Amino acid sequence: MKYKLLCTDLDGTLLSTKSDVSNFTVSEISKIKDRLKVILVSARMPKAITYLQERLGIAHMPIICYNGALVMDGATQIYSAEIPIQLIESIHQLAEENSIQLGLFNTNEWYTSEHTDSIENEINCTRTSPVFRSSLKTIEDWKIRGIGAHKIMLMAKENVPDSFSQTLQKKFDTGLIWYRSNDRLIEIAPKGTSKLQGIELLLEKGETLKEVIAFGDNYNDIEMLRGVGCGVAVGNAVSPVKAIADRIALRNTESGVAHFIKHYLAI
Repeated sequence: MKYKLLCTDLDGTLLSTKSDVSNFTVSEISKIKDRLKVILVSARMPKAITYLQERLGIAHMPIICYNGALVMDGATQIYSAEIPIQLIESIHQLAEENSIQLGLFNTNEWYTSEHTDSIENEINCTRTSPVFRSSLKTIEDWKIRGIGAHKIMLMAKENVPDSFSQTLQKKFDTGLIWYRSNDRLIEIAPKGTSKLQGIELLLEKGETLKEVIAFGDNYNDIEMLRGVGCGVAVGNAVSPVKAIADRIALRNTESGVAHFIKHYLAI
Protein backbone atom coordinates (compact mmCIF):
# COMPACT_ATOMS: atom_id res chain seq x y z
CA MET A 1 0.00 0.00 0.00
CA LYS A 2 1.22 3.48 -0.89
CA TYR A 3 0.35 5.65 2.09
CA LYS A 4 -0.44 9.34 1.73
CA LEU A 5 -0.63 10.33 5.39
CA LEU A 6 1.49 9.31 8.36
CA CYS A 7 -0.28 10.20 11.60
CA THR A 8 1.43 9.73 14.92
CA ASP A 9 0.71 10.23 18.59
CA LEU A 10 3.42 12.06 20.52
CA ASP A 11 3.80 11.17 24.21
CA GLY A 12 4.91 7.57 24.57
CA THR A 13 5.01 7.12 20.79
CA LEU A 14 7.03 9.53 18.62
CA LEU A 15 8.82 11.21 21.52
CA SER A 16 11.88 9.33 22.72
CA THR A 17 12.05 11.44 25.89
CA LYS A 18 9.32 13.24 27.84
CA SER A 19 9.53 16.34 25.65
CA ASP A 20 11.56 15.69 22.50
CA VAL A 21 12.19 13.46 19.51
CA SER A 22 15.56 11.91 18.72
CA ASN A 23 17.88 13.19 16.00
CA PHE A 24 17.35 9.85 14.27
CA THR A 25 13.61 10.52 14.16
CA VAL A 26 14.22 13.98 12.67
CA SER A 27 16.42 12.39 10.02
CA GLU A 28 13.93 9.67 9.06
CA ILE A 29 10.99 12.09 8.92
CA SER A 30 13.04 14.32 6.61
CA LYS A 31 13.27 11.45 4.11
CA ILE A 32 9.51 11.01 3.75
CA LYS A 33 7.95 14.42 4.47
CA ASP A 34 7.97 15.51 0.81
CA ARG A 35 5.83 12.56 -0.30
CA LEU A 36 3.79 11.80 2.82
CA LYS A 37 1.84 14.31 4.89
CA VAL A 38 3.15 13.87 8.44
CA ILE A 39 0.43 14.78 10.93
CA LEU A 40 1.06 15.04 14.68
CA VAL A 41 -1.96 13.83 16.67
CA SER A 42 -2.06 14.45 20.40
CA ALA A 43 -3.99 15.33 23.55
CA ARG A 44 -1.67 18.36 23.80
CA MET A 45 -2.53 22.02 23.17
CA PRO A 46 -1.32 23.56 19.88
CA LYS A 47 1.82 25.29 21.18
CA ALA A 48 2.91 22.05 22.86
CA ILE A 49 2.88 20.48 19.38
CA THR A 50 4.18 23.24 17.12
CA TYR A 51 7.69 23.29 18.63
CA LEU A 52 7.96 19.62 17.65
CA GLN A 53 6.69 20.39 14.14
CA GLU A 54 9.46 22.96 13.77
CA ARG A 55 12.09 20.49 14.97
CA LEU A 56 10.83 17.91 12.47
CA GLY A 57 10.62 20.39 9.57
CA ILE A 58 6.84 19.96 9.14
CA ALA A 59 5.59 23.30 10.47
CA HIS A 60 3.48 23.73 7.31
CA MET A 61 1.38 20.66 8.14
CA PRO A 62 -1.95 20.67 10.05
CA ILE A 63 -2.08 19.34 13.61
CA ILE A 64 -4.72 17.46 15.60
CA CYS A 65 -4.89 18.71 19.20
CA TYR A 66 -6.81 17.69 22.32
CA ASN A 67 -7.53 14.17 20.99
CA GLY A 68 -9.37 15.64 18.00
CA ALA A 69 -11.35 18.40 19.73
CA LEU A 70 -9.27 21.01 17.88
CA VAL A 71 -7.76 20.68 14.40
CA MET A 72 -5.49 23.50 13.25
CA ASP A 73 -3.80 24.44 9.96
CA GLY A 74 -1.42 27.21 10.93
CA ALA A 75 -3.55 29.87 12.62
CA THR A 76 -6.74 28.55 11.00
CA GLN A 77 -9.17 26.40 12.97
CA ILE A 78 -10.40 23.58 10.74
CA TYR A 79 -12.53 22.10 13.52
CA SER A 80 -13.31 22.96 17.13
CA ALA A 81 -15.53 21.25 19.71
CA GLU A 82 -15.79 22.54 23.27
CA ILE A 83 -17.18 21.26 26.54
CA PRO A 84 -20.03 23.67 27.41
CA ILE A 85 -19.61 25.92 30.42
CA GLN A 86 -22.58 24.31 32.21
CA LEU A 87 -20.83 20.92 32.13
CA ILE A 88 -17.58 22.52 33.28
CA GLU A 89 -19.39 23.94 36.30
CA SER A 90 -20.82 20.51 37.17
CA ILE A 91 -17.42 18.84 36.81
CA HIS A 92 -15.85 21.55 38.95
CA GLN A 93 -18.37 20.94 41.70
CA LEU A 94 -17.76 17.18 41.62
CA ALA A 95 -13.98 17.72 41.65
CA GLU A 96 -14.23 20.12 44.61
CA GLU A 97 -16.22 17.54 46.58
CA ASN A 98 -13.43 15.01 45.99
CA SER A 99 -10.41 17.35 46.45
CA ILE A 100 -9.41 16.94 42.83
CA GLN A 101 -7.69 19.78 40.95
CA LEU A 102 -8.85 20.96 37.52
CA GLY A 103 -6.78 21.96 34.50
CA LEU A 104 -8.88 23.90 31.97
CA PHE A 105 -7.74 24.22 28.35
CA ASN A 106 -8.96 26.21 25.36
CA THR A 107 -6.75 26.56 22.27
CA ASN A 108 -3.42 27.81 23.71
CA GLU A 109 -4.85 28.80 27.10
CA TRP A 110 -4.23 26.63 30.16
CA TYR A 111 -5.54 27.49 33.63
CA THR A 112 -5.15 25.69 36.93
CA SER A 113 -5.32 26.61 40.59
CA GLU A 114 -2.01 25.51 42.13
CA HIS A 115 1.49 24.32 41.29
CA THR A 116 1.66 20.58 42.04
CA ASP A 117 3.90 17.70 40.99
CA SER A 118 1.41 16.81 38.22
CA ILE A 119 1.50 20.38 36.91
CA GLU A 120 5.31 20.49 37.05
CA ASN A 121 5.47 17.25 35.06
CA GLU A 122 3.08 18.68 32.45
CA ILE A 123 5.15 21.87 32.18
CA ASN A 124 8.35 19.88 31.65
CA CYS A 125 6.82 17.50 29.12
CA THR A 126 4.98 20.07 27.01
CA ARG A 127 7.27 23.10 27.40
CA THR A 128 4.22 25.22 28.21
CA SER A 129 3.08 26.94 31.39
CA PRO A 130 -0.37 27.54 32.86
CA VAL A 131 -1.91 30.66 34.32
CA PHE A 132 -2.51 30.02 38.03
CA ARG A 133 -5.95 31.14 39.20
CA SER A 134 -9.04 29.56 40.69
CA SER A 135 -11.23 27.47 38.42
CA LEU A 136 -14.18 29.67 39.37
CA LYS A 137 -12.39 32.72 37.96
CA THR A 138 -11.72 30.87 34.71
CA ILE A 139 -15.34 29.73 34.50
CA GLU A 140 -16.60 33.29 35.02
CA ASP A 141 -14.14 34.63 32.44
CA TRP A 142 -15.19 32.00 29.89
CA LYS A 143 -18.87 32.74 30.50
CA ILE A 144 -18.26 36.37 29.54
CA ARG A 145 -16.23 35.34 26.48
CA GLY A 146 -18.70 32.65 25.45
CA ILE A 147 -16.18 29.80 25.24
CA GLY A 148 -15.81 26.35 26.76
CA ALA A 149 -13.02 23.81 27.23
CA HIS A 150 -11.27 21.78 24.55
CA LYS A 151 -9.94 19.60 27.38
CA ILE A 152 -10.28 19.24 31.13
CA MET A 153 -7.63 17.55 33.24
CA LEU A 154 -8.61 16.09 36.60
CA MET A 155 -5.58 15.71 38.85
CA ALA A 156 -5.65 13.91 42.18
CA LYS A 157 -2.92 14.12 44.81
CA GLU A 158 -3.28 10.37 45.29
CA ASN A 159 -4.89 7.72 43.09
CA VAL A 160 -8.27 8.71 41.66
CA PRO A 161 -10.74 6.43 43.49
CA ASP A 162 -12.82 4.05 41.38
CA SER A 163 -15.95 5.50 42.98
CA PHE A 164 -15.12 8.90 41.49
CA SER A 165 -14.61 7.39 38.03
CA GLN A 166 -17.95 5.60 38.31
CA THR A 167 -19.71 8.82 39.34
CA LEU A 168 -18.07 10.67 36.47
CA GLN A 169 -19.26 8.07 33.99
CA LYS A 170 -22.76 7.93 35.41
CA LYS A 171 -23.31 11.71 35.47
CA PHE A 172 -21.56 12.76 32.26
CA ASP A 173 -21.42 9.75 29.94
CA THR A 174 -23.84 11.26 27.42
CA GLY A 175 -21.94 14.52 27.00
CA LEU A 176 -18.27 13.70 27.48
CA ILE A 177 -15.45 11.31 26.67
CA TRP A 178 -12.92 10.63 29.40
CA TYR A 179 -9.61 8.79 29.54
CA ARG A 180 -7.65 7.69 32.59
CA SER A 181 -4.11 8.70 31.62
CA ASN A 182 -2.65 7.25 34.81
CA ASP A 183 -3.76 6.46 38.37
CA ARG A 184 -3.82 10.17 39.32
CA LEU A 185 -4.94 11.81 36.08
CA ILE A 186 -8.16 11.77 34.04
CA GLU A 187 -8.54 13.72 30.79
CA ILE A 188 -11.99 14.78 29.55
CA ALA A 189 -12.91 15.69 25.97
CA PRO A 190 -16.14 16.74 24.23
CA LYS A 191 -18.41 13.88 23.17
CA GLY A 192 -18.10 12.91 19.52
CA THR A 193 -14.45 13.90 19.11
CA SER A 194 -11.59 11.54 18.42
CA LYS A 195 -8.19 11.35 16.80
CA LEU A 196 -9.66 9.32 13.93
CA GLN A 197 -12.30 11.95 13.25
CA GLY A 198 -9.55 14.58 13.15
CA ILE A 199 -7.67 12.54 10.56
CA GLU A 200 -10.80 12.17 8.43
CA LEU A 201 -11.15 15.96 8.36
CA LEU A 202 -7.67 16.24 6.84
CA LEU A 203 -8.24 13.79 3.99
CA GLU A 204 -8.29 15.46 0.59
CA LYS A 205 -10.80 14.59 -2.11
CA GLY A 206 -10.19 11.03 -3.29
CA GLU A 207 -8.12 10.04 -0.25
CA THR A 208 -9.35 7.35 2.15
CA LEU A 209 -8.40 6.12 5.60
CA LYS A 210 -6.91 3.04 3.93
CA GLU A 211 -4.13 5.35 2.71
CA VAL A 212 -3.21 6.36 6.27
CA ILE A 213 -0.60 4.74 8.51
CA ALA A 214 -0.82 5.66 12.19
CA PHE A 215 1.27 5.07 15.31
CA GLY A 216 0.15 5.01 18.95
CA ASP A 217 0.63 3.60 22.42
CA ASN A 218 -2.38 4.28 24.65
CA TYR A 219 -6.12 3.70 25.00
CA ASN A 220 -7.02 6.94 23.21
CA ASP A 221 -5.14 5.64 20.15
CA ILE A 222 -7.16 2.44 19.72
CA GLU A 223 -9.89 3.86 17.48
CA MET A 224 -7.27 5.60 15.32
CA LEU A 225 -5.16 2.47 14.84
CA ARG A 226 -8.23 0.36 14.09
CA GLY A 227 -9.65 2.82 11.58
CA VAL A 228 -6.66 3.44 9.31
CA GLY A 229 -5.01 1.31 6.64
CA CYS A 230 -2.16 0.29 8.92
CA GLY A 231 -2.18 0.77 12.68
CA VAL A 232 1.21 0.41 14.36
CA ALA A 233 1.68 0.08 18.12
CA VAL A 234 5.05 0.95 19.61
CA GLY A 235 6.67 -1.70 21.79
CA ASN A 236 5.80 0.09 25.04
CA ALA A 237 2.08 0.34 24.16
CA VAL A 238 -0.52 -0.97 26.59
CA SER A 239 -1.69 -4.52 25.87
CA PRO A 240 -5.12 -3.60 24.37
CA VAL A 241 -3.39 -1.35 21.82
CA LYS A 242 -0.95 -4.08 20.82
CA ALA A 243 -3.85 -6.52 20.52
CA ILE A 244 -5.60 -4.50 17.79
CA ALA A 245 -2.49 -3.24 15.95
CA ASP A 246 -1.52 -4.47 12.49
CA ARG A 247 2.18 -4.14 13.29
CA ILE A 248 4.39 -3.68 16.37
CA ALA A 249 7.36 -1.29 16.29
CA LEU A 250 10.21 -0.82 18.75
CA ARG A 251 9.64 1.14 21.96
CA ASN A 252 9.38 4.93 21.86
CA THR A 253 12.65 5.23 23.81
CA GLU A 254 14.29 3.28 20.97
CA SER A 255 12.85 5.66 18.32
CA GLY A 256 10.46 2.92 17.25
CA VAL A 257 8.51 5.07 14.77
CA ALA A 258 11.72 6.19 13.06
CA HIS A 259 13.02 2.62 12.76
CA PHE A 260 9.68 1.55 11.26
CA ILE A 261 9.90 4.37 8.73
CA LYS A 262 13.48 3.40 7.81
CA HIS A 263 12.64 -0.26 7.26
CA TYR A 264 9.20 -0.02 5.66
CA LEU A 265 8.49 3.49 4.35
CA ALA A 266 11.74 5.16 3.32
CA ILE A 267 12.83 4.84 -0.30
